Amino acid sequence: MFNLESSFGAVTRTVSELEREGKPVRSVMLERSYDTTPDDLWDAMTNPERLPRWFAPVTGELKLGGRYQVENNAGGVITECAPPHYFSLTWEFGGGLSWVELRISAEGEERSRLKLSHICPIDDHWRKFGPGAVGVGWDLGLVGLAYHLSSGNPVHIDENAFGASSEGKAFMAECSEDWRRAAVAAGENPSWAEAAAKQVTAFYTGSGEQGAE
Repeated sequence: MFNLESSFGAVTRTVSELEREGKPVRSVMLERSYDTTPDDLWDAMTNPERLPRWFAPVTGELKLGGRYQVENNAGGVITECAPPHYFSLTWEFGGGLSWVELRISAEGEERSRLKLSHICPIDDHWRKFGPGAVGVGWDLGLVGLAYHLSSGNPVHIDENAFGASSEGKAFMAECSEDWRRAAVAAGENPSWAEAAAKQVTAFYTGSGEQGAE
């Protein structure tokens, strides 16, 4: 179904300290290259006809200043838009506010690099789940995006079904462990990072409580 072998090791994961609106926040960044042009990668990530094929249906005004809504997930406002290289938006979910920034750059004529940063406040959700809460969710999305770009076929990972499979459990556990390592590399407390990663792994593999996304 999915070429998971090509996804292991394909993503660079980093956590960094930032400040937003005068308060400390954390940037959870994923970087991955794709065999397509920046224009096509931009279209895959912004075209409402293509988004359901690898991510989810998205409605609203998909333009600068417009408000969007991801089906059964977050909504927000598109705050910056410079096609085909950059956009940013607010990510409003469950009463919380975070921010997403996306950058696309060329790596040759038919290859592009994606940098996706989810900027999170240091709130109770972060203290419990850490970077893997949003990180593993985006990891799943980037696998779907890779499959879509390579095949053109519709694909949307059902996290529950995927997490119940042995392949899915292994993939999510490995991603969660990578986010633990990224948190420690960023200077976070190792004991906290390990506890948060265990919560994330349990949630995404179907044995944890709701709320990690």
